Formats: sequence, C-alpha cells, structure tokens
Amino acid sequence: MTVNDDVLLVHGGTPLEGEIRVRGAKNLVPKAMVAALLGSAPSRLRNVPDIRDVRVVRGLLQLHGVTVRPGDEPGELVLDPTHVESANVADIDAHAGSSRIPILFCGPLLHRLGHAFIPGLGGCDIGGRPIDFHFDVLRQFGATIEKRADGQYLEAPQRLRGTKIRLPYPSVGATEQVLLTAVLAEGVTELSNAAVEPEIEDLICVLQKMGAIIAMDTDRTIRITGVDKLGGYTHRALPDRLEAASWASAALATEGNIYVHGAQQRSMMTFLNTFRKVGGAFEIDDEGIRFWHPGGQLKSIALETDVHPGFQTDWQQPLVVALTQATGLSIIHETVYESRLGFTSALNQMGAHIQLYRECLGGSDCRFGQRNFLHSAVVSGPTKLQGADLVIPDLRGGFSYLIAALAAQGTSRVHGIGLINRGYENFMEKLAELGAKAELPGKALA
Repeated sequence: MTVNDDVLLVHGGTPLEGEIRVRGAKNLVPKAMVAALLGSAPSRLRNVPDIRDVRVVRGLLQLHGVTVRPGDEPGELVLDPTHVESANVADIDAHAGSSRIPILFCGPLLHRLGHAFIPGLGGCDIGGRPIDFHFDVLRQFGATIEKRADGQYLEAPQRLRGTKIRLPYPSVGATEQVLLTAVLAEGVTELSNAAVEPEIEDLICVLQKMGAIIAMDTDRTIRITGVDKLGGYTHRALPDRLEAASWASAALATEGNIYVHGAQQRSMMTFLNTFRKVGGAFEIDDEGIRFWHPGGQLKSIALETDVHPGFQTDWQQPLVVALTQATGLSIIHETVYESRLGFTSALNQMGAHIQLYRECLGGSDCRFGQRNFLHSAVVSGPTKLQGADLVIPDLRGGFSYLIAALAAQGTSRVHGIGLINRGYENFMEKLAELGAKAELPGKALA
C-alpha cells in the first residue's frame, strides 16, 4: 500500500445497503496457525481471511521451516511443520512488525526446538497489555528467559512441566499462551479464571483434534493433561463475530440494511440483545444475519463491556458511533481496556457530544475505578455528524471512524486505513459492494 493509498476519501450521508461475507475470526485463525507448529503432521485450516495478522503469522511460520500453501478451496491453508528450524533474529523482527502474535510462538517453539526468540511487540494502542505475565507463565512451565537488547531469548533445558496457574484477569492472550504450552508439557496444568471466549473454545477444538486432552469447567477453570505427541488437524474456523457486529453498527449508524453472510447467532447473542434495545432490527437464517435500521428514533442505553459472555469491548467502539444518533443519554462503562474511549475525541470534532469520566459509571467490578483512567462515557444524542480529517488510532477505533465518516454529512479524509487491514478482510471491496461513496485519492472504489 502506497502513502496515497493509506488515505481514504469518504463522502458520507448514504445508507449502506447490500450483502457482504465474513470469514474466519481474526482472534482465532492466527492462533490456530501457531498451533500447527505443535503437530508432527500437516494441518488443514479452512475459512481463513486475507488479513495482515494472517500474513504475519504465515511469514513467521515459514521462517521457522513450516511449509504453508493454499489448500483445495478458497480460504484454505495447508501447514506442514515436519521440518521446524531456528530462524534468524533479524528476519523474525522484520516479519513480526507491530503484531503481538509472536509471543504465542514461545510454547510451541520451546517444545519443538528447545529455544525461542521474541522481538519487541506492538499491537493496537488501547491500553496496557503487558507481556510480563506471558513470561511469568512460561517460567512456571520451566522455561528460562534472558532479556537482551533485541528481544527475549527463551530456553527449555528440560521438558516443560504442567503447573497450577490462576489469572488475575481472564485474559484471552494469557489463556492462549497456557493452552499452547500446556498441551505438550509433562503432567497436568490447571488454569483458573481463564478466558472462555468462543475463539478460545475453537482453539481448544483445534488442539483436541490434534490429540490434546483439555477439559473446560463451568467456573472458568481449564485442565490440560499433557501428551507426548500431537498430530495435525482439519478445521473450519468459526466466523468473525467482531467484524459482523462492526457491519451491523454501520447499518444502524447510516440507516442502512446489510446482510452479513457467515454471521452466527450463538456467538453474538449479547450483541444482538443490545442491538435490539438500541432500536436496530435483525433477521437470522441459516446463512447469516441481516441487520437494518427500521426507521424512527434510536434509543439511548446504559452499557458495560466485559469479558465473554458479557458485551465484548471490540463491539463497543462501532456501536458508540450509532449511539451518537440515539435520543437521550447513553452511558458506556469500559471495563476491559482502560484507554479504549480515546477515539471519541474525533467523534466530538465531527459534532458528537461525548463526555469522558474517570469514575465507574456502572455496577460491574472494574479494575480502573481508582486509577485515573478516562474509561466511562456519556453520549448525548442525536447529533448530526460532519465530515472531518480523521487519523485512525487502532483497529476497532479505525473502523468506527470509517462508520462515522459514512454516517456524516460531507467528505472526510480518513488517514491510516492500512491498520484496518489487520482485522477486516477486503473491507474496501465490501464498502463498494454496499454502495459506499468512498475513494482512494485518484481512484474510485466503485
């Protein structure tokens, strides 16, 4: 993508109408690709989206000797880990870029090679996501870690061994780290206060297909009995419920009508309830979900984000754009990432009325209440949005800016759209399919 291609001109005020498709979840597919490293035979992953995180992991796998090739159907990858090898430090650093996913290579590489290197990590700037806990966990499994100028060097002098771990917070990344490390560790690993998102369950399904023994209890406890060897898997990734919800919010904010092929009710039930409370309409069939604005006024709501099965933090930002068009005061309490509401300043520049607070404006237990973070918001609406110059801050915030620009009157210049490619497959083509009036400088979308 060239510099000019990183700016999108959006001419707002046109409802988005049409059909698009979501493929495998960004929060599952790269992790399932990493899991293939653990196997002694090839794996076959289907429903893979063409997004940057997938390309990053593919490159890192290939650096370590894994053969990755297209399968028989579109969106299928065949991953052969038969000849895993060490990779050059500089190459790892170059391929990793701003992705945080390399941290999940630690366990599999320690099992396969006895050592691993992890460069400095990036990711979306939405609050603290410290990697120290990942390293603490790996030490509990028996790894030794040496911090050097260019990253972290890990070694496993002996076979990693199972351990008891309690997460201070049900972190998705930490849960994935434990799963990918424990499956080949000696003995039993007990993980308490684990994340139980649908993508975590799908990763467990992948590992079980490979030969792992993993039990999930109803109290967020996961028990992994280590095995001596894992094989390959054949798996179709669950659809991306976060992308589906983003397009649903776009339909609501632009007074549009979007059919999302691949969207599934089960993993979106909490979102669907909230969408209906706001005044949105949806219809579910075997192929997907249709989302639309049925006319009339949207309703203000009180909303708290939480880990699954609560309202996902990644659903919050796109929906807030729609809430600027709701009548009354909506209250948002963000309990997952302390800096996720920073994107609202740009919405205010476009004409929204959003006030941020350090207090917890909600009843849920929250880690941020006494820590001076602006993690609650009051949205007053409806307000007419006007086009503006927007610089994308992070993945979900970026898509939210895109929704705001599409809902606004006038033209917006959206800078940094390359970041959206991390989690939204072919979003430019999807905009064209939905009738959006948007263009790259010198090149119309439709």
